[in-house]
Amino acid sequence: MNSDNLGLRAYIYSDSPPTEQQLKRFTAFIEGKYGVSLIPEWVESDKYKGGFSLVVGQDVYDWSERGRLKQLKRKIKAASTGGEIIPLIRKAVEEFSPEIIADEHGKVLEVGDGIAVCSGMSAAAYGEIIVFQSGVRGMVQDLREDTVGCIVFGDLESVAAGDTVYRTGRTAGIPVGEGFLGRVVDALGSPIDGGPPITPEGFRPIESPAPGIVDRQPVNKPMETGLLVVDSMFPIGRGQRELIIGDRQTGKTAVAIDTLINQKGKDVICIYVAIGQKTSSVARLYETLKQKGAADYTIIVSASAGEPASIQYIAPYAGAALGEYFMYSGRDVLIIYDDLTKHAVAYRTLSLLLERAPGREAYPGDVFYLHSRLLERAARLSDELGGGSMTALPIVETQAGDVSAYIPTNIISITDGQLFLESELFFEGQRPAVNVGLSVSRVGGAAQTKALKKASGALRLDLAQYREMEVFSQFSSDLDEATKQRLKYGQGLMTLMRQAQYSPYSQAEETALLVIALNKLMLGIPQGKTAKFVKGVLSYLYEHIPDVIENIQASKTLTSDDHNAIIHAAKEFLEVFDG
Repeated sequence: MNSDNLGLRAYIYSDSPPTEQQLKRFTAFIEGKYGVSLIPEWVESDKYKGGFSLVVGQDVYDWSERGRLKQLKRKIKAASTGGEIIPLIRKAVEEFSPEIIADEHGKVLEVGDGIAVCSGMSAAAYGEIIVFQSGVRGMVQDLREDTVGCIVFGDLESVAAGDTVYRTGRTAGIPVGEGFLGRVVDALGSPIDGGPPITPEGFRPIESPAPGIVDRQPVNKPMETGLLVVDSMFPIGRGQRELIIGDRQTGKTAVAIDTLINQKGKDVICIYVAIGQKTSSVARLYETLKQKGAADYTIIVSASAGEPASIQYIAPYAGAALGEYFMYSGRDVLIIYDDLTKHAVAYRTLSLLLERAPGREAYPGDVFYLHSRLLERAARLSDELGGGSMTALPIVETQAGDVSAYIPTNIISITDGQLFLESELFFEGQRPAVNVGLSVSRVGGAAQTKALKKASGALRLDLAQYREMEVFSQFSSDLDEATKQRLKYGQGLMTLMRQAQYSPYSQAEETALLVIALNKLMLGIPQGKTAKFVKGVLSYLYEHIPDVIENIQASKTLTSDDHNAIIHAAKEFLEVFDG
């Protein structure tokens, strides 16, 4: 191959000319590496004492004392991404061995709005981490013929046009380990809760391939939310991806947080990723989790509204990497992305700044891939890989209940079902405001305990018929007695589904309440007394038939004897219930 066709030139910089033997070795290295026969030109320089620097095109092989020190310096910088820095530096020094690698670097052409455009890094890869002259890191996000576009992580003011920028050859990653439990960290894994530094146990790339089909097993183990309306009709399984969707201020985050709190004592690691939220909101949430005893098994990854779009963009991937660490160690993980609408907006901002062609609603063409590669990482692993799982609860905000908008339809098509929270129900006092008609779980009864499956019976059908009858009843003032009874029964079921925040039910409590309600023992209860009745009847069951409740909770089954015992006890309670 002729070197002129490639436009390659090679130079050797050193304080003394290379010997004939050294020149042959340089020529052989260039031919083996670049496939061209090229004799390098010697340039005298006193900057490379104790060695030489070989420059081939844009690649620099600095084999001098200075070059070896630069390699060591970068290795130490790479090691000190988080946690206790001294052990990491010690390990980096002990394991350091100079390598013959190209020190490809470029120049910053322009910088602004969290974006740096650089030249001279033609071999850079998408998603590769780069290091600016000031030590600030960035990530390659746009590849062009002569330039690369990078998002900047850190102080943008320390990056200026003309600065040198270096490739690292590594993708973005985050430190992981047990020490992150109970902590609040940023999208780069650094603690921001004022606590001590975190000693990591490993390092995972923030983006990694999702488990393949062979590496997964069916989703059939329940992830109990403690919410009667969800567990009875839209059960969530470990390894499932269930979307929580609805307008602003309809209780989406409340549903997710109740699910998180309900994992107490169930050996589930919880990760809450806050994207574009106020720092004060995250702080309040952390205090709530501590009060409810849920902070010890929870990690909060926060990319607040004040952070650059680049940090908000990588936050959910960083949370997924933390979750994968526990999943691949055989643990069960629940991860909440709150919310992916803001994540998509952050990515749209970056894409427009990188001058990518906008598509529908100004989003770039790959916005579907943005979320599919994130949510596909949720899975229940095969027993050969430890049997761990990661359950994802992404949250998406709609405008005026429009589920046909671009981002909602994208994520609905990726997930295994959705809980649709309706504004009208919310303002009527129906909380959680789950719309029974538009919500669905595509895993369904496979992830439901036998007790709940048997107890819930035709609940969803009864509620659907009630909603339909309720609409028609508005146009008629003269209703027959049977219709009035059916409406009353439906209203009672809807009232039963109302549940105060931070008040999850156990699986046995949910089973008992469904048995009582579906046997129409609550028909005589005034609507305003339902909450009092529920609290009273549960206390009565615990007091008079505790063995039945314990058996349902332990075996997750509902026998005929247990069913009859619950009905009998409920009837006894009704006789003494004063309303």
